[in-house]
Amino acid sequence: MRPLQKYFNAYRGLPSSLYVLFGATVINSVGMFVFPFLTLYLTGRLGMSQKDAGLFIMIVNFAYIPANFIGGKIADTFGRKKLMVTAQVLSGLCYIPCGFQGIGGNIRWFLLASVFFDGLTDPARSAMMTDLTTPETRRPGFSLTYLGHNLGFAVGMIVAGFLFEHATQWLFWGNAIAIFAATSLVALKVPETKPTSEQVEASFGSGREDEGHRGNIVQALLSRPYLIIFTLLTGLYGFVYAQHRFILPLQTKAFFGVQGSVIYGTLMTLNATMVIVLSTPIMTLTQRWRPIDAVALAGILFGLGFGLIGLAPSIPLMYITTALWTLGEIVNATNEGTYVANHTPISHRARFQAILPLLGGLGWSISPPIVGAFTDHFGLRKAWPLLGVIAATASLAIWYLGVLERRSRRNSEATKG
Repeated sequence: MRPLQKYFNAYRGLPSSLYVLFGATVINSVGMFVFPFLTLYLTGRLGMSQKDAGLFIMIVNFAYIPANFIGGKIADTFGRKKLMVTAQVLSGLCYIPCGFQGIGGNIRWFLLASVFFDGLTDPARSAMMTDLTTPETRRPGFSLTYLGHNLGFAVGMIVAGFLFEHATQWLFWGNAIAIFAATSLVALKVPETKPTSEQVEASFGSGREDEGHRGNIVQALLSRPYLIIFTLLTGLYGFVYAQHRFILPLQTKAFFGVQGSVIYGTLMTLNATMVIVLSTPIMTLTQRWRPIDAVALAGILFGLGFGLIGLAPSIPLMYITTALWTLGEIVNATNEGTYVANHTPISHRARFQAILPLLGGLGWSISPPIVGAFTDHFGLRKAWPLLGVIAATASLAIWYLGVLERRSRRNSEATKG
């Protein structure tokens, strides 16, 4: 009992609303059935080519762009909670018709609508997390939510693998039910968190990293050049990491035939299980690191994990490489969010959370069609070493950005002195 208590001590003393968000995240993630198996659904059930499936997934990802802009403005102006509840209910409703036979290719329109409404929610959700934490509590706060996502995902992927093979319609209906349950919890238990005008005014001239900005969103972004560069570089991580949902299931199918979808499901369960077991110890170990240095380390792990996948059709190798890129994911997840939150002005939190994920998400969005076209011409196995090189290059660039940032801060302090 004591080891378990020690494990959760890292999350003691957080605001009660964060624990509610943790519960909602677990519920939502248990029912996250559709998108992890979307590539197999599009190619296997709808008969799309890898390239066309990749193009559609890119379009789905780009649906977030207008939604994020709209959602960020609404959340900073009117608040986080109402937007989250309304948009999530609409997102869940879009999954319901997808489960009925005869809908065929029209499923794509409902999926696009669902992603749009979920995109409205994202800036508010991220801003709420930042509102509820301080620089001292952000790593455990973000880690707790991340843990909740993977705790639910570990269970959900096992169920989703079964549903994909035996009851495909329940991929969609189950996803909708989970969204409704999680949204109800937030609606009933989480108050509005948007900072008051007094809190924003008090931040001006404070010298804090999250000091408010009086200009518009463009001026606010330009006042944080290191944050913009950091976001673009982590976008290269997204380009690589996106392939755990796109060509990794295709690679397992190519390597292991009809058992590929089951093996892929177990790889995702390994991923989530490692996160559950290791996210707290790793968060604790890296808590004294500068977040940007930890994010640089994550890129090396991504490079090794993805770069080695195509070496041989070996089940042990699949598990080893999954373990490596999962370690990269764990290190990156809480440290990247902490760096971004600490450098985001309190006056523009939701709008920054609308724009920065779009900049960082470009890599994720363009990855499926680019890599899909590459694999159509050169095969799946040749894509993996290229992905490894991209991740390692981004890692070195992020590390050097941290060096420049430290040097700039020292020079600024010397000038003031």
